[in-house]
Amino acid sequence: MATVMEHSNLDFGATSDHQTLYFLSGVALMVFGAGLILSNPLVRKYLGQMGIGNLAQSALPDIERYMRLRNM
Repeated sequence: MATVMEHSNLDFGATSDHQTLYFLSGVALMVFGAGLILSNPLVRKYLGQMGIGNLAQSALPDIERYMRLRNM
């Protein structure tokens, strides 16, 4: 019960700092994970065969559809 009371007494700035820290650490972990995956020679070979431009062009309609749904 004491920890609940301590967290409820936090001011907004401290909570915002914690949320920012969690967000940035999550982004850092995603970038690190992507780097680990892309460092694999087999993955690089498949991406080279597929072409990054083709991947971006195929993903663009899905991204546009997501943005339209999000704006509703």
